[in-house]
Amino acid sequence: MSEVLLDPTGERSATTRARALRPASLKGLRVGLLDITKARGNVFLDRIETLLGDQGCTIERFSKPTFTKPAPIDLRHEIAAKCDVVIEALAD
Repeated sequence: MSEVLLDPTGERSATTRARALRPASLKGLRVGLLDITKARGNVFLDRIETLLGDQGCTIERFSKPTFTKPAPIDLRHEIAAKCDVVIEALAD
């Protein structure tokens, strides 16, 4: 099955990217939860944190300064250094 992933960053030409490898399980992994600071995204992440904690994951919480711009490079490096996987919250 072929999937099309739309890039919301406003690029004028499509970019082809390979999907990142997914772990078979999240158990025992360090999971980063990124709040992009849209309304109620933190509510979603609070629930995800509880569910993943019950499964043995270690949780790291992060927050973007604003949802209107990409995450700062320093924040992206911190997340990459500290986490095995990341979940980003989008909510309104």
